[in-house]
Amino acid sequence: MNKGLALWFAVSSMALVTLSAILINESPLLAVGVFAVATLNIGWGFVTKARIQRKTSGGNA
Repeated sequence: MNKGLALWFAVSSMALVTLSAILINESPLLAVGVFAVATLNIGWGFVTKARIQRKTSGGNA
């Protein structure tokens, strides 16, 4: 994964987790929803990294 894409996943995930922490006081249900989106974003980053590694290795790994 290139540095720009890794930075995007890191910053967007941290922003979503931070937003979730802020929303706990305002709306717990909305905070849970934002945290779920953050978790999906982190997972998507791992899936994207694995797909890129699989493409660059030729599928032999």
